[in-house]
Amino acid sequence: MTEPKHLFIPGPTNVPDRIRRAMNLAMEDMRASDFPELVMPLFADLKRVFGTETGQVFIYPSSGTGAWEAALTNTLSPGDKVINASLGQFSMLWGKMCRDLRLDVEDWEIDWGEAFPLERLAERLAADKAHEIKAVLVCHNETATGVTSDVAGVRRVLDAAGHPALLAVDGVSSVAAIEFRMDDWGVDLAVTGSQKGLMLPTGLGIIAVSEKAMAATKTAGLTRSYFDFAWQASANASGYFPYTPATLLLRGLRESLDMLFEEGLEAVHARHHRLGRAVRAAVDAWGLACCARRPEIASDTVTAIMVPDHIDAGAVIRTAYTKYNTSFGAGLTKVAGRLFRIGHLGKMDEVKIMSGLAAAEMAMLDSGIAIQPGSGVAAAMTALGVGAAAATDRSAGLAA
Repeated sequence: MTEPKHLFIPGPTNVPDRIRRAMNLAMEDMRASDFPELVMPLFADLKRVFGTETGQVFIYPSSGTGAWEAALTNTLSPGDKVINASLGQFSMLWGKMCRDLRLDVEDWEIDWGEAFPLERLAERLAADKAHEIKAVLVCHNETATGVTSDVAGVRRVLDAAGHPALLAVDGVSSVAAIEFRMDDWGVDLAVTGSQKGLMLPTGLGIIAVSEKAMAATKTAGLTRSYFDFAWQASANASGYFPYTPATLLLRGLRESLDMLFEEGLEAVHARHHRLGRAVRAAVDAWGLACCARRPEIASDTVTAIMVPDHIDAGAVIRTAYTKYNTSFGAGLTKVAGRLFRIGHLGKMDEVKIMSGLAAAEMAMLDSGIAIQPGSGVAAAMTALGVGAAAATDRSAGLAA
């Protein structure tokens, strides 16, 4: 079987050859006088991706989980109360981190497949007369379930309640793929990683911080050192870092941002929506269901597909991997064995997603799932508008 594997997991995503070539360099001096010529534009351009003019961006040599920890430790104190809606594996892990850091976590157990509960938040904030809640944590796009939550709606609830809690958002699988408007949505802390929409290898934890969140660092009492915003900001001001940065990843990030801006961020978001809609059309045609309970909350970057009760989703994943050289995402913890996930973010286009859907069909058929061969592929083609222009031309010709 040829290598590499056809990659349809929700991260790490495919790294384009253009970005790989940009990183294929000799090591460089991160204290050189011209190094800021690379670094300073990265900060400015990342602000565009996050949708902020007033926020400050930090880049850590870490995964997105490191950016989570930075968001918490720089703005909160031991015993502070935070709300976390545990609606999937990654929102659940963020809650665990809060407990590990000695925060007072109000962890809401939400059915996996549902989005962040706005009505429940409104009721809870109305009851918090003393403003004991210091932060609300929202997983914008829960990778484990393929669900996107309404961050703008969370901000509306906070504002309606006149509540000062920080709004912290996990944008690891949404930023640079799904529309993200940090300033417009009043997000205070937005975290992402390099390995998803930014199309890079894992290794950069990136966080955008509002002015309100930066002010909170002055009274925050949680211990931090490596992730200290102040230490970063002091060095970043002149285009450097307080410790050795991942220079090759920064070179790749430069190329990634160039590619995103050449396509146009609105076009990037539209492409992901178009591909996500095609995958969901395929799922419908197979007679299967998405983990996302409602179409309006279905993710445009990853689709979690429920298999029939008598089928082990792990068999589908193993068959795809061993027989068809294709990687799909597995179900995690609560949904292990019950679903498989198709990632459709980053450097993904119509031809690639159609090949992924064909591989999924073959793996499901081999695993005993009774679907009509070609049904999902055909439905996805229709959703993508394949042949629509030609059909219109033919109709126009007949009418003439």
